[in-house]
Amino acid sequence: MEVINALGRRKSAVARVYLSTGKGSITVNGRTLDEYFKEDTLKYIVNQPLNVTETAANFDIKINVDGGGIKGQAEAIRLGIARALCKVDAESYRPVLKSNGFLTRDAREVERKKPGQPGARRRFQFSKR
Repeated sequence: MEVINALGRRKSAVARVYLSTGKGSITVNGRTLDEYFKEDTLKYIVNQPLNVTETAANFDIKINVDGGGIKGQAEAIRLGIARALCKVDAESYRPVLKSNGFLTRDAREVERKKPGQPGARRRFQFSKR
């Protein structure tokens, strides 16, 4: 099997995922998954598509991720892996991934700060006199 690539985004994080047949190693920015993500919850988020489709030991995954925070990066990687798995075998993986919500791009972004106020929605305190 040739290398299959997919893109995942979340907030301002962008993850480029390269999936190939192998023994189940995951490399993020040249480091192992355990070195890059210290928290177990983030490792769990990254592995969710592989666990649901039961393909954790079938593929080697190389990931380049940049931008955003650590949680946004983990969720961008999850979307990228799910999209790559769909390219491998859409008939068997797509219904499972779709039902678990891993193929949906979370479009929520940070709203910009407006001029003349302290935040995006926050206003300075109103003074009548």
